[in-house]
Amino acid sequence: QVQLVESGGGLVQAGGSLRLSCAASGRTSGSYAVGWFRQAPGKEREVVATISWSGGSTYYAASVKGRFTISRDSAKNTVYLQMNSLKPEDTAVYYCAATYTTYWYLNSDQYDYWGQGTQVTVSS
Repeated sequence: QVQLVESGGGLVQAGGSLRLSCAASGRTSGSYAVGWFRQAPGKEREVVATISWSGGSTYYAASVKGRFTISRDSAKNTVYLQMNSLKPEDTAVYYCAATYTTYWYLNSDQYDYWGQGTQVTVSS
């Protein structure tokens, strides 16, 4: 199993930046992909970005492309989500998730392990 812990959320003004971290522990020697998802009040959970095991393949939702960057440091078993030019509509609880695959999935149902979430609030 993989345990995930997110950090880095907080309150920021529109146009600001935050970097979220997702630290993995446990069975990290296997090949696992990681996705960042978010859920705003009253809305369904949506994929934000995903990254393959090697880090060579990534996906971004259209709403964040060009503003967010996902990356991973395998030596530290940590995946990052750099969020720039934040907008009020980015306000949500952000979750990282992992599953044992070398590529990545867009469907949250295909991820087996989840962190507890971190709140991101962007004020206008």
